Amino acid sequence: MKHYRCWAEIDLGALERNLGRIRAALPAHVKYVAVVKADAYGHGMPQMATRLMQSGAHLFAVANVYEAAELREIGTGWPILVLGPVLPEEERYLAEYKLIATVSTEDEITRLSERAKTAGEPLPIHLKIDTGMGRLGVWHEEAARMLSLIAATPHLRLEGIYTHFSSADSDPAFTLEQRNRFLRVLDSLPAHGTEHLLVHADNSAGLETFSPDQPVNAVRIGLLQFGCLPYPDSFLSSLRPEPVLSFHARIGIIKTLPAGTPISYGQTHRLERDTRLGVVTAGYGDGIPTTMSNRGAVIIRGKRCPILGRVTMDQTIVDITDLPEANPGDTVTIIGRQAQEHIPVEEFSRWAQCVPWEAFCSITKRVTRLYRTSRVQ
Repeated sequence: MKHYRCWAEIDLGALERNLGRIRAALPAHVKYVAVVKADAYGHGMPQMATRLMQSGAHLFAVANVYEAAELREIGTGWPILVLGPVLPEEERYLAEYKLIATVSTEDEITRLSERAKTAGEPLPIHLKIDTGMGRLGVWHEEAARMLSLIAATPHLRLEGIYTHFSSADSDPAFTLEQRNRFLRVLDSLPAHGTEHLLVHADNSAGLETFSPDQPVNAVRIGLLQFGCLPYPDSFLSSLRPEPVLSFHARIGIIKTLPAGTPISYGQTHRLERDTRLGVVTAGYGDGIPTTMSNRGAVIIRGKRCPILGRVTMDQTIVDITDLPEANPGDTVTIIGRQAQEHIPVEEFSRWAQCVPWEAFCSITKRVTRLYRTSRVQ
């Protein structure tokens, strides 16, 4: 690590342990859908998917066909669900890579049916139900008509039905309304011939209100498997999820400036005392957003040091006046633990004014990922 200016450490053993704890908390019949879109939330899809395959994930979900193609090159024994819409020019890859498409509209049913007919084999699909997200999916009141249309289309094979909760981490009442809308759609399905369907509604946050009594046989897990709780005080904390990713840089130089000196672009901070400054070798070009200017902190030698002034593209300035032992080259922890001090991604996200999964995805490609391969403890 002494050879890196900025890096993220990713603990594959923690990922495996998190998956095991989540699965152990669910009924045995519930399938684990590992969501690895956006490069596995910035953790690195090849490494994450490989470990998840080894650890008991039943199937995978990605955002688009191109992510699915990359995932298929890693392993052939796991179904892959494409969560996003498939563009017309991407349709031919569905059969080539043996992917499951999500459909929301009659147009998609027509197009994919024609593609499957040309390919000479049925195309597997999941029907998405819009229960209040307002994004993808057929509106729940129109679901019965869509199901009838799919049933009358011999070239498509319905393998699943699902919805997505928009506010599971913030609005339990609306989440319950969404869940009830989805359950009413499920109640409208014929009594026979649907036993094979994969039925899923719960993401990481949705597990808070998951019930084994409902006709749901799969969950889609993204954030929780990476060790991040969807919201504080959740019962999910009992699963003891371990952070998988930590984010680090180093002190580039140290200098002392007098009181009254403006710091960084825009002079948004003036020193109130003679101050010893550390210039950290990471900025918004690496994943420390400008929203953390004058409000965030980092850890150096086990102590928190506040960010001063505007975060710049390649460097961030911190106050190390109260840390006289700091030296150039010292490790700076941006997310994660150092000695007894800890900055979890949830706290980082509050400073950054974003959600934790955005924070993960914002750690850029120029940040080297280092993978620890420890096994389950």
